[in-house]
Amino acid sequence: MFARIAAIRGTDLIRLGIALLAVFAFALSYDALRQMGVAIHIRGLLTYAFPLVIDGFIAVGVGALLMLRTAPWYSRLYVWLLVGAATMTSIWANAVHAVRLNELARHGDGLRLDDVTVGALSAIAPLALAGAVHLYIVVHHHPSSRSHTDVARDSADVAADTTDVAETPPPSTNLQDHEAREISPERLALARTAPLGRKGRASRRHIEATFRSRDLTIGRAEADKLKDTLQAELDAAASERPQELEAVAVSTAA
Repeated sequence: MFARIAAIRGTDLIRLGIALLAVFAFALSYDALRQMGVAIHIRGLLTYAFPLVIDGFIAVGVGALLMLRTAPWYSRLYVWLLVGAATMTSIWANAVHAVRLNELARHGDGLRLDDVTVGALSAIAPLALAGAVHLYIVVHHHPSSRSHTDVARDSADVAADTTDVAETPPPSTNLQDHEAREISPERLALARTAPLGRKGRASRRHIEATFRSRDLTIGRAEADKLKDTLQAELDAAASERPQELEAVAVSTAA
């Protein structure tokens, strides 16, 4: 029990640490990118939106990757390429910003670094942001990082799905039960409206077409049964007709 609680708390602390790392890295990169927005002559308050277009796209890309975790590989590769491009753009902009400021302040007092070192150190913020994103994805997909509540919720969902499947008969069983029932008078009356086939005989194909024209389902076995019933009626009617003609002839002769 205590080991489970400790594991859950440890996972929560790791997630909190990743979130704080992402926030601080975003803040550092945001400051540099906003100044780059000013340098490329973006006006007024829009300079505050410029970093969101770059670093914010990384966060949006992460959400898309989580949503597409079961998508085909080429869809996920496309999103990863977009996230990678946004990350590299952020790294490049941070490095250019730092190198340029270092050149302008080269003759001042205090510690001064060469351009390569300044550019490399300035890339830490966007790299940390991308790294935090990657860590979050790894932790999110790792089974041991899931809390007891999440596992219980997923187990309940699986149990509910299993119960639904158990309570719902297979489609083929339903169809067989439907076909095994006695033909209802309504369906027999509808079958009588179907056109006759060749040589004036009942046609299963025409019966099926009549039912489907009314948006009604009908199985092959039921259609055959309806056809046989209708054909029996037609045969009975045909056998009675000569008897009726004979009776008429006798009455006329008398």
